[in-house]
Amino acid sequence: MIGRKKETAELRNLLESNKPELIAVYGRRRVGKTYLIDETYRNYIVFRHTGLPPIYDKQSKDNDRDNKLKRQLDAFVQSLAFYNLFTAGDDAPKTWLEAFGLLSKKIDEKYPDKRIVLFIDELPWMDTPRSYFLEAFTYFWNNYCCFHRNIVLVVCGSSSSWILDNVIHNHGGLYGRITYSLKLMPFDLGETEEYLKSIGVDYSRYDIANAFMSVGGIPYYLNYFRRGLSLAQNLDQMFFNKGALLEDEFDELFSSQFTNYQKYKKVVEVLNSKKAGYTAAELASLTGSSLNSVFYNILKALEKGGFIQMNNPFGSPGNERVYRLIDPFCLFYLNNVKTNAGKDKYWETNIDSQAVVVWRGLAFENICFHHIDKIKEKLGIKWMATEECMWIGKGDDKKRGAQIDMLIQRKDNVVNLCEAKFYASEVTVDKAMHLDLMNKVERLRPLVSKKASIINVLITTYGLKSNEYSYDYPVVVTLDDLFRES
Repeated sequence: MIGRKKETAELRNLLESNKPELIAVYGRRRVGKTYLIDETYRNYIVFRHTGLPPIYDKQSKDNDRDNKLKRQLDAFVQSLAFYNLFTAGDDAPKTWLEAFGLLSKKIDEKYPDKRIVLFIDELPWMDTPRSYFLEAFTYFWNNYCCFHRNIVLVVCGSSSSWILDNVIHNHGGLYGRITYSLKLMPFDLGETEEYLKSIGVDYSRYDIANAFMSVGGIPYYLNYFRRGLSLAQNLDQMFFNKGALLEDEFDELFSSQFTNYQKYKKVVEVLNSKKAGYTAAELASLTGSSLNSVFYNILKALEKGGFIQMNNPFGSPGNERVYRLIDPFCLFYLNNVKTNAGKDKYWETNIDSQAVVVWRGLAFENICFHHIDKIKEKLGIKWMATEECMWIGKGDDKKRGAQIDMLIQRKDNVVNLCEAKFYASEVTVDKAMHLDLMNKVERLRPLVSKKASIINVLITTYGLKSNEYSYDYPVVVTLDDLFRES
């Protein structure tokens, strides 16, 4: 298995704990949660079920709550039957309480002592309106599983906010019952390289960074890359050619996770229009929504799902929060695929266009935020508490505008002014770049503490060429540093 060493070790330790375990795994859709559990517990899973996605309810003409519940229960019975836990003489359950009661009875009969794993995937999908699913699941754990030392119960969900609110941070019957929770993160650049090599795709680190800009470190998407094809050819087959392999993925990504998913998509689309992000009030206005608890729940769900990030902008009041779109796949889709889908060989023919070059520069800035731990390690502050943000200072008649790709605020009276430049060769700092950097330092100085130092950092692909201006950057972080294993 690529990466996931720490996660696999923790899961195996839990298997050997000799006590009942309730494990909750969550993370962005397509990140590999199911694969991790299946591979780690392959020889111990005696029952596995995946909830029916809400897309089925959207396509059904009969959309009332009773039929939603019946479809989920029918699917649950089929899973029981697959594992020989449902026979012709059994009564089909009509409620979740009956369904979990049947599962309990069958486990007692077949596995009274053996250490076993019960795996319920996409748990949020099973919680249809007024089905009392959560109450029945809570009863199943509290009145059965927790008294059986041989049971490991694993639940997964792509709706991270649902798993967090209803299982991990539950304030009712499941309060304090979770024995281990795991947020599964996308691959970083190093793991992406390792994964692509494992499927025979041996790209340069420059091209791997480009691939990461397009799909992020999501194993499901990376699996679509084919050996023998260039990066551009692969992206055309996946996104741009007629009948592209992932032509419907953007819509499916949201429709499979969120009820009223169009509202979530709208927030993401609006955030794509401004890289520095918007406040909640601005987002509500731009999306035509009311700024209420429902809207804040949408933002929370997107944040927990890894699509957006909330920051406190540098130099702003402590209560001002800004939301930014950070998901590489969404950024790539909205900036490139949405308006060019169906154009055969679009990426191959436009790979050096000005629009793509500009997008690539912005996408590299996003990569830097995703790899802040690698940057901090190069700076020698791996374990230091820091805050990171981008900063934009508006210009006027007296001063030039300034935009800083990343600011790292440190606890040792240092602020790192980071410039991100995705070049195909070494960076040569000319006089214009020097003057631009000096303006940024000048604009930043009044905003930092008088006792703080500003240290410039260049984050780039192949390093810095020595010349009369190269002293501007005492610290240089290269692409190899971002790939380095911690």
